[in-house]
Amino acid sequence: MDQPEAFRSGTDARAAKARDLLQVALEDLSQEQLKRFRHKLRDAALDGRSIPWGRLERADAVDLAEQMIQFYGPEPALDVARKTLKRADVRDVAARLKEQRLQWFGPGSSALLSVSEYKKKYREHVLQQHATVKERNARSVKINKRFTKLLIARESAALVDETRALAEEPEAERAWRSDTHTFNRLFGRDEEGQRPLTVVLQGPAGIGKTMAAKKILYDWAAGKLYHDQVDFAFFLPCRELLERPGPCSLARLVLDQCPHRSAPVRQMLARSERLLFILDGADELPPGPTSAAPCTDPFEEADGARVLDGLMSKTLLPGARLLVTARAAAPARLQGRLCSPQCAEVRGFSDKDKKKYFHKFFRDERMAERAYRFVKENETLFALCFVPFVCWIVCTVLRQQLELHQDLSRTSKTTTSVYLLFITSVLSSATAADGPQMQGELRKLGRLAREGTLRHRAQFPEKDLERLELRGSKVQTLFLSKKELPGVLETEVTYQFMDQSFQEFFAALSYLLEDERALEAPAEGVGALLRGDAELRSHLTLTTRFLFGLLNAERMRDIERHFGRSVVSERVKQDVLRWVQEQGQGRPRAAPEGTEETDAPEGSEEPEEEEEGELSYPLELLYCLYETQESAFVHQALRSWPELRLERVRFSRLDLVVLSYCVRSCPAGQALRLVSCALVPPQEKKKKSLIKRLHGSLGGSSSQATTRKPQASPLRTLFEAMTDQYCGLHSLTLCRCRLPDSVCRDLSEALREAPALRELGLLHNRLSEAGLRVLSEGLAWPQCQVQKLRVWQPSLQEAFQYLTGMLRQSPALTTLELGDCRLSEPIVTYLCAVLQYPGCRLQTLSLTSVELSEQSLKELQAVKTAKPGLVITHPALNGHPRPPAGRSSAL
Repeated sequence: MDQPEAFRSGTDARAAKARDLLQVALEDLSQEQLKRFRHKLRDAALDGRSIPWGRLERADAVDLAEQMIQFYGPEPALDVARKTLKRADVRDVAARLKEQRLQWFGPGSSALLSVSEYKKKYREHVLQQHATVKERNARSVKINKRFTKLLIARESAALVDETRALAEEPEAERAWRSDTHTFNRLFGRDEEGQRPLTVVLQGPAGIGKTMAAKKILYDWAAGKLYHDQVDFAFFLPCRELLERPGPCSLARLVLDQCPHRSAPVRQMLARSERLLFILDGADELPPGPTSAAPCTDPFEEADGARVLDGLMSKTLLPGARLLVTARAAAPARLQGRLCSPQCAEVRGFSDKDKKKYFHKFFRDERMAERAYRFVKENETLFALCFVPFVCWIVCTVLRQQLELHQDLSRTSKTTTSVYLLFITSVLSSATAADGPQMQGELRKLGRLAREGTLRHRAQFPEKDLERLELRGSKVQTLFLSKKELPGVLETEVTYQFMDQSFQEFFAALSYLLEDERALEAPAEGVGALLRGDAELRSHLTLTTRFLFGLLNAERMRDIERHFGRSVVSERVKQDVLRWVQEQGQGRPRAAPEGTEETDAPEGSEEPEEEEEGELSYPLELLYCLYETQESAFVHQALRSWPELRLERVRFSRLDLVVLSYCVRSCPAGQALRLVSCALVPPQEKKKKSLIKRLHGSLGGSSSQATTRKPQASPLRTLFEAMTDQYCGLHSLTLCRCRLPDSVCRDLSEALREAPALRELGLLHNRLSEAGLRVLSEGLAWPQCQVQKLRVWQPSLQEAFQYLTGMLRQSPALTTLELGDCRLSEPIVTYLCAVLQYPGCRLQTLSLTSVELSEQSLKELQAVKTAKPGLVITHPALNGHPRPPAGRSSAL
């Protein structure tokens, strides 16, 4: 019997028993007592409602019992009858009914409480239910002790602002730590005084969205959040709801979260503006439009997708607040479902919070400090720990290594290697005799994970484990958690991986553990994971990353050593490489010279937003390639990607580590374009005390200040990668990235050593005079190989002297393109003099969108005549008309 049917059967049985008890009690009354009972019952209101007198006036005992069951519900009807009998002065029957009610239905229901009275009981219930959370090792800990604050940025801070771009802003202006103040402001009023009804918490897997959502629920129940705004808050895990068998109403879901089966659900739902629904994992909803209309009635029985669609589209309880969690790639897919959402980005741990987490995790203070110091010295591993779940895995592995006095350097620097090390450390507890059996079980576990991942399932009934002979196995105990879904008559048992990311890891691992023949079917091979509609594949992103990481030769040796068999590696590796090459074919290349691009002139409107998945796709591909940690594979894969264009990306430190690694290994002829990108600001540092700052300002530290080295820019790792002898980067374009002086300084250093860089584009970056000067110094360096330079900047003439000075010395520059600026006559006169300087090697000067006076045009024409080998292009030269003001062709 499925759950809805069981629920109906259970409800019918309770109603029948309550009806029998009522009928027996009322049949014991005399005619006079029954008449008094009817009159008293007319005034027995529940939440302001009572049975109309017309239905009571001539009703006998049987009719009265039926009327009360229908109007109040089974158990509330018994409570109403008992109180009414006492008011009618039939106390012996009332006492007997009370005993029978306790015998059959347990302690008295709270349904007779008003909604305002029930709020307190519900809050107490939520506090009790959510006071502890289970860790992945099934150990329960108090939520207030385990929860470590995360960085959260609202949409206005998360989106790239052109005026900021690569400039680094103070952390306080970008993100807040997830305390009650931050949680309260999620639903705070905007600049126009409007309060959002839907807030989306987005972030990558394992970043802590679910934990943050549960902490919000707990803090609400504790009276810390949404005071006098929210009466009831409900936590709905979307994946469980979507996999729930049979239809179910929203009212039923609400009832399931209440401490009493007879809670005043109808009255609770009547004021939707006082409700908060937390939809955890909304990215689990199937992509694309649904065939069925969203649910509109909270009491309508419908499948989980329709109920969720109804809540998100506001056709169901339109006044209710929604807090939706979703993976970072999902908001673009959810836009069509959500009604006016306000997005917030969960950015994980700050450096200070990482340290706090380590000290919370390790009970031994010295062990915590040693582990933290080790991770902090491993820059890449430390960056990975911004994800709380990865931080937990790293801590778990390090604790085992410290307790066993093992070498900590085994802990690697990619997500895949960290997960694999965790799995193997868990398996190391098995005895040698159990080895062969467990290896077979792991292959079956991988098959279970792959089936679930490809079919968008995270819960597995017992029959699935029995089919694969996993029920009661060692791996079930180690990696699966048992979950019981409550029913009225029976409980359904399901299993799920200790974390969704573990299911995705084992799904990727299964491709290397299966026999080749098992993967020959199209539905089972790597193609089922990699190919297909991008939108339908969005939930496979992490699995794909893991698959790339497992293709590393060292990882394969680890798998063979711990899983006891040769992996199906070469064929899978070739399939993956072929897929990357297919993705690169047909991608848009650089726009031809002089054509319109998305980069408009200063002051014009920004281009329309492309779909988020399209913009971030190249970066996701780079993450996959980074996971391999094989330069030769990256080099070969990128040969089909002649241009990498990253647009409106807000680079984190880890993003830049990934990008730099791939650039270091890129093939000859590679182009990289960063358009409207931004940087996550550096982590907060403790402010100096007032005494120290005053001491410094009075000259107490002036000698140190004069010798202090310039601070490295966040892009230094990228620029250093460009100088690697194996880097084939041919063209670099930075557009609308507002390069601060620190970035210009590091780029200038790289220009002196980059072996393959031949083209540099600096478009609308708001370079300062100092920045342009230091870049010109790098371009003039004898070892600089740049042959083509493009500079588009309205304020160019203020620092033009540095560019013209560079032309006298640059050993390689042959093409210079200037745009979107106005050059005065004295500057053009100076330029013409430099162009005729014997050491100037320039062959092409493009001034297509530069404003020039008639006198300047004459001087340039004279240079063309005197130096026929020099090509100077401008629409007003050679009789061509002047271009309209503001025309731009930036890329």
